[in-house]
Amino acid sequence: MSDKIWNNKCIVSPSLITLDMCNLETQCRILEEAGINLLHIDILDGYFSPSMPLGIDTVKQLKKKTCLEFEAHVMAVNPQFFVDELIEAGVSQIVFHIETCEHVDGMLNYIHSKGIRAGVALKPATSLNQLEYILEKCDSVLLMLINPGYAQMKGESQVIYSRRKITDLHAMIKNRDLDTKVILDGRVSAENIMEYGSKDMANIFVAGSTCVRKQSLLEDLKKIKMIENQINKGEV
Repeated sequence: MSDKIWNNKCIVSPSLITLDMCNLETQCRILEEAGINLLHIDILDGYFSPSMPLGIDTVKQLKKKTCLEFEAHVMAVNPQFFVDELIEAGVSQIVFHIETCEHVDGMLNYIHSKGIRAGVALKPATSLNQLEYILEKCDSVLLMLINPGYAQMKGESQVIYSRRKITDLHAMIKNRDLDTKVILDGRVSAENIMEYGSKDMANIFVAGSTCVRKQSLLEDLKKIKMIENQINKGEV
């Protein structure tokens, strides 16, 4: 993905695990048709999060069949193996969980040394204080707005302190005059994209089942892509 795309104020990144897992190549063609540039890849080990819907080999094969850029969210107790595999797969950005990495600064350095954007992810209750000495090295920070592994639970909604945490992270980034991107993940709605995107409080929005449905994929993608375009053009 070109620097011009990364520098956009707003980027919609549909989540791969919300697509039809038996027809991923076809589904990616629909994303391309809708004008989507970035695909969000959740990599789970079955321990950090009680699910494991996608294998690394699937990611590697799919990367060869689409022009979409991949950003990977590693949710694993031991992230090093998955990071190495994703580097080999040719993803454009990797974010890993600060809670599971023993040497966060070193992992950021390692990913950057491979020419790949690097960042960290935080579970809902993880304090932003954990970013104090690494924020300058993060191309992106992903805020989980629901707890890992609960995306399929209909009653699970965004944590009540989401807005406060997003606001506080935005202030931290601006106070340090950084260009770190904020990724929002978990029950992201079209309203979230419009609100936080237009105010430049978040930049990359992981679009899941809340705003993208399998049965109306192209239609839903076009709607949120329209919001992305309006924000990037400064029309809202």
